[in-house]
This record gives sequence, C-alpha cells and structure tokens, in this order.
Amino acid sequence: MNSISAAQHDMRQAYYGGAPGVIASGTVWLVAGIATFIMSPDAGIPTLILGGMLIFPVSILLCKLIGASGKHQKENPLGHLALEGTFWMLISIPIAVGVSYYKLEWFFPAMLFVIGGRYLAFSTLYGRRVYWFLAVALVAAGWLLLSTNAPAFYGAFVGGSIEWAIGIGIFVLHKRDQ
Repeated sequence: MNSISAAQHDMRQAYYGGAPGVIASGTVWLVAGIATFIMSPDAGIPTLILGGMLIFPVSILLCKLIGASGKHQKENPLGHLALEGTFWMLISIPIAVGVSYYKLEWFFPAMLFVIGGRYLAFSTLYGRRVYWFLAVALVAAGWLLLSTNAPAFYGAFVGGSIEWAIGIGIFVLHKRDQ
C-alpha cells in the first residue's frame, strides 16, 4: 500500500465500511440486555462477553452476504492497527468485570467506555469520522447511565441501540460512496 488513504479504502471495501461489525456488536449488546432484563445481570454479563467472541465471525459472514470480501489485503498496514485495537479491548474487559464486583450495575457502562475507546481507532482504520461520533456517543451514554444509577439492563439496551443506529448510518454512508 502506498498511502494511508489507499489502506483505508481497502479496509472500507473489505468490511463494508465497518457497518457489519458495528451491527453485529449492537446485536450482541441487545441480546445481553434481554438476558439481563429477563434473568439478571449475572446472566447478561457473560452473554455480552461470550457473544462478543462471535462479533468478528458474524461480521465477516454479513460482509460476504452483502458482497464484501471480509478480508483486507495482506500488505495493508492498517491490519496491524485492527489487531492491536482488539488486544487492547480484550485486556480492558477485566476492568469492567472488576468494577461489577463493586457494583453490578457498573459493568455495562464500563464496557461502553471500553468499546467507545476501541472505536476511536476505527476512524483511522476506515477513514471515517463517524467512528469518533460513535465513540463519543457510547462514552457519553456510559457516563449518563452511571450518573443516573440506571438499572443494569439499560446499559446493554442503550449500547445496542446506539450501535445499531450508527451501524445503519455507516451502512448507508458506505453504500452512498460506492
């Protein structure tokens, strides 16, 4: 790859602007919200964590279903940034789990901070500022949920709703740019 813009273009083409991943993630958040609401936060927390392991494979399947390859070029240097961001997220999850031992309702807001932080790098990966907006929306929602002492399931539903809404926006943005 000769330029950052070429690398970003490759990432956008391969992963449909990232929309399938955001929508897959939003779906996992909504399922965790349902588990939390119907059962308990003790069920919703592992649902989010275990469901999170399915986000990438599901997003690749969605990419293929809509005609994207789901695989960036091997020489794309941004592939390393995507992997590094994934490792950062994985090592941050224990922080959210840890705060849940102090107060169970804090898990989902803490995860909103973790995921919001991860999306900041997506702006560079895909060359789209909409990911900054997504990051800010998730972090602001986390703070609002914490400051209002909201029930645990609110956090999961809010996270999923934000990701679905913005994921659809990213899908439309990418389709328009095609």
